[in-house]
Amino acid sequence: MRGVRRVAGGRRMRDLVPALLGAPRFLIEPARTRNDYHRLRQQVFVHEQGLFALSDRDDRDDDPRTIVLEARDASGALLGGVRLGPATDGPDIGWWQGGRLVVDPAVRGAQRIGPALIRAACAAAEQAGALRFDATVQVRFRRMFERLGWLSIRPVTVAGQPHHLMRWPIGRIAALAAATKNPLGGLLDGLNPGGAGFVGDDGAPVPGSDLIAACDAILPSMVERDPHWAGWCAVLVNVNDLAAMGAAPVGLLNAVGARDATAAAKILSGLREAATAYGIPILGGHTQLGVPAALSATALGRTARPVPGGGGRPGHRVRLTADLGGGWRPGYQGRQWDSTSWRQPDELRQMQEFVAASGPAAAKDVSMAGIAGTLGMLAEAGGCGAVLDVASVPRPAAATMGDWLTCFPGFAMLTAGPQRPAPAGPAVTAECGELVAGRGVGLRWPDGEITPAVSGGVTGMGAAA
Repeated sequence: MRGVRRVAGGRRMRDLVPALLGAPRFLIEPARTRNDYHRLRQQVFVHEQGLFALSDRDDRDDDPRTIVLEARDASGALLGGVRLGPATDGPDIGWWQGGRLVVDPAVRGAQRIGPALIRAACAAAEQAGALRFDATVQVRFRRMFERLGWLSIRPVTVAGQPHHLMRWPIGRIAALAAATKNPLGGLLDGLNPGGAGFVGDDGAPVPGSDLIAACDAILPSMVERDPHWAGWCAVLVNVNDLAAMGAAPVGLLNAVGARDATAAAKILSGLREAATAYGIPILGGHTQLGVPAALSATALGRTARPVPGGGGRPGHRVRLTADLGGGWRPGYQGRQWDSTSWRQPDELRQMQEFVAASGPAAAKDVSMAGIAGTLGMLAEAGGCGAVLDVASVPRPAAATMGDWLTCFPGFAMLTAGPQRPAPAGPAVTAECGELVAGRGVGLRWPDGEITPAVSGGVTGMGAAA
């Protein structure tokens, strides 16, 4: 026991950890200067392999967006490197390529430096917001990439030599759909939410009237951490649900749970501020103190002709109408885009009236499933699939494509089928896809490739009758 106390006390423990786990033999990090990496590439690709006559340098080396990752040993000596970056000129649309993977001939094999660099490149591409990550590799390395989880696409030729196009599967969109929407079909089986023709909508027609009812709850962790913003969002998500069905807001009911009156006041201040901005009266509700944070709201709207989420059919073009103003909500980088809290009431109302004025065949407001996942919900309700043209999606400059397609974007509406021209205030509209036969959502890229985003139905609720 005396020995245990001595080891746990300080320096002896720090000495023991490397002995148990093994000290790292190399470290991978972004290159500070690329001179050593370029020299190693020249040594291997030009002098050793003869793939290039004079130099393997190309335009990607001069692109300021290109990232170089290097593996160096404890003394700082370069062991290997790899580069990655956007595959297209102009704005980064989330299509990245890796390449020029090189390892010093003196250390090949034993330390598995190449596979470690490949894994690091995959992680860096996903962190940068990529939704497609390709690499062209020499045929002899195809099996290694497959063992690391890469998909084999097709043979290609590079520098006159046979290579293979490989693709790293990025499941970000599918994972979001699985976490937020996939269980709904089983959970709601037998409840017939929405009634005939409105399965999958966030609002539902009230039988025997021209009323639309919508209900949303805010994540308790968000209510606890950011109560004023939670109050604003409780109004925002409900008026968006009404707007997607072409309904004008009539009133709002809320249920608030808080640990004390101070916390409840912060939530209600956000509710009041948003309700005033959107012109929707708070009709009443329920407030409970001395309980964990909780917030939900129910909104009522009115329309004689509700727009269904399931009205789309194969062949219909898809449009996104989104407010690109604003920025990431502090504390929610990459997850919540705040385009609404700073808008004037007349701007908010113009956006909310867009669907009613344009009268599309189908519409859905973009929710927690993100743009791509919500498109999958719209397609599923219509009994079909969808393809999203990534390069045509309107997007703020401050958001990566991966973040934008998977975040809550404040105000964003997906519409399908014929529709009338209509004002949308500060929001912009762009045609960016189509509904197709089948299921799921694919991402279409400028080279014509379609990569899967969601393989099947998003909610499991099926098509609206």
